[in-house]
Amino acid sequence: MSSSATPAGPGTTGPAAAAPAAGRGAVKELTLRGVLIGGVITIVFTAANVYLGLKVGLTFATSIPAAVISMAVLRRFKDHTVQENNIVQTIASAAGTLSAIIFILPGLIIVGWWNGFPYWTTVAVIALGGVLGVMYSIPLRRALVTHSDLPYPEGVAGAEVLKVGDTHEGAEESARGLRVIIWGGLCSAGYVVLNALKAIGTEVSSTFRLGAGATTLGTSLSLALIGVGHLVGLGVGVAMLVGLGISYGILLPLRTSGHAAGLSGTDLSDLVSTTFASDVRFVGAGTIAIAAVWTFIKILGPIVSGIRESLAASARRGKGEELPVTEQDLSMRVVVITTLACMLPIGALLWLFVHGTAIASSALGLVLVSIAFILLTGLAVASVCGYMAGLIGASNSPISGVGILVAILAALVVKLVFGASSDSQTTSLVAYTLFTAAVVFGIATISNDNLQDLKTGQLVDSTPWKQQVALLIGVLFGAIVIPPVLDLMQTAFGFAGAPGAGENALAAPQASLISSLVTGVFGGSINWGLLGLGALIGVVVIIIDEVLTRTTQRMSLPAIAVGMGMYLPSAVTVLIPLGAILGVIHNRAAERSAHPERVMRMGTLMATGLIVGESLWGVVFAAIVGATGNEAPLVVMPDWWSGPGTGLGVLVFVVMLVALYRLARREGERD
Repeated sequence: MSSSATPAGPGTTGPAAAAPAAGRGAVKELTLRGVLIGGVITIVFTAANVYLGLKVGLTFATSIPAAVISMAVLRRFKDHTVQENNIVQTIASAAGTLSAIIFILPGLIIVGWWNGFPYWTTVAVIALGGVLGVMYSIPLRRALVTHSDLPYPEGVAGAEVLKVGDTHEGAEESARGLRVIIWGGLCSAGYVVLNALKAIGTEVSSTFRLGAGATTLGTSLSLALIGVGHLVGLGVGVAMLVGLGISYGILLPLRTSGHAAGLSGTDLSDLVSTTFASDVRFVGAGTIAIAAVWTFIKILGPIVSGIRESLAASARRGKGEELPVTEQDLSMRVVVITTLACMLPIGALLWLFVHGTAIASSALGLVLVSIAFILLTGLAVASVCGYMAGLIGASNSPISGVGILVAILAALVVKLVFGASSDSQTTSLVAYTLFTAAVVFGIATISNDNLQDLKTGQLVDSTPWKQQVALLIGVLFGAIVIPPVLDLMQTAFGFAGAPGAGENALAAPQASLISSLVTGVFGGSINWGLLGLGALIGVVVIIIDEVLTRTTQRMSLPAIAVGMGMYLPSAVTVLIPLGAILGVIHNRAAERSAHPERVMRMGTLMATGLIVGESLWGVVFAAIVGATGNEAPLVVMPDWWSGPGTGLGVLVFVVMLVALYRLARREGERD
């Protein structure tokens, strides 16, 4: 079953789903108070995301927590609307998402090029990449949101939270739906709190020999991932399971073959985890790369159609025709002018970056090629990242994998233009490549989040151009907040691998890896065979997918989902297919009930609650970690409890899921 066959219906049914908004009267939407609330939330969430990402390599999605906080504040005003709440979460999520720039920018510290983050330069890089991400996502809205049946699990979840939490919709069903969300959120948050206390264990895995090599089988228990799986559907879940099988059932045993002999326990686990990170993950990145190219080719037609529709809509508005508010984007003239205008400051930044360095003699050629690279690659990256958000949600998209591919591609382009380099020039080229890649990565992160936000807006009848303005505001908030937080982290801790880094240096794992890969491209040490193998696997999967879609009605194997299953660790991958299966079981049981649509809707709301609870706790936990400087600040149980705690964790996990699905069915069946 393909993602294209996955119904988007759960987010569009029930009394909370609004009718088309043609002729809708004036509705409070883009307001000063909404912008201010979004700005305050941005400061907190973005700072927390930067710290957490540098510490452990993870960031959390901010849209749903922002929506919940916004509702708590705005409901005090009688004239608030669900659309105004949506604007608040849009601003906060755009800014929070930009914090993923930490996956590249600290690389300039690690390679010894910067000693700190020059404020205005860093603001400009983040802002320009973010603005371009918003501009590229505008014509993509029609192709990937309006005319697409991608599931957008987090976008749907955000819309459900906004709709059932709106006090203007006081119907009994909405009250029931809110109860289901609250219980799902409490269980999800409670589960991760118990894990933070180490009262329960959530890591269920076993490393064992397979043939002459070794592999790992297991997962990290997460109710939020079950919720994601429920929302994305079986097609994506099965494809990710296939990717998991390729990585852990074939590639890991092959890559560890001959190295696992005589190893056991921790040594064997270390071998498997190291091999996955250094070898298997790059095969997955190769699969994502070829799948991304194919995805872009396949959606190029809808993208062109979407651009044409945007141009036509702009022309009709220019002639005075009144369009439905839900179809009013920023005009294509604004998009084109803004995009081209951004190239001027980007060119200036690149020129100043090169000025006075060992590669200054090639500045003109490098800058011109980099501008063309940003323009062209940006559109492709925006399309693919938006597609991934539609497939499994922005939180679970392998955005670091996109960053790896962007950085490698940028390095190849720079190396081709510059030619052979001396040792003194290599460091300059590596730094320049990271700087260029940071702009494109800003486009990637924003488009990954923006299209998800625009899906939420579609489901709550927001005005697209107002939401797009909010996205730009969020980008500017994020660009202002992120640099001082980065500088604070550099001053207080430093980054592992950087000159002079101390014992307490932050790991900055993605930035360290990407810096090493770019250096490897110029030094000739990168393993192209692994990326090539992944590309070959991707070609095979694409062929299978095309055969299935052309010869069957409901079966397919989305290559990009397979690639994500290969790239992401099993801790993430296993539970999404399980959630998809549970969703299918729930929906089939709902078909036999007296109120099938209502029961299905309650299942969707329960899955939404699972995502909400863990997301909110992510915000709180990030704040606690930041305040204490301790990665595990809440542990109260002794080490010996880890074994019994894991068994208890599995039991609690199963009991919670059974109870929550029963609750969803019972609330849906009530008259």
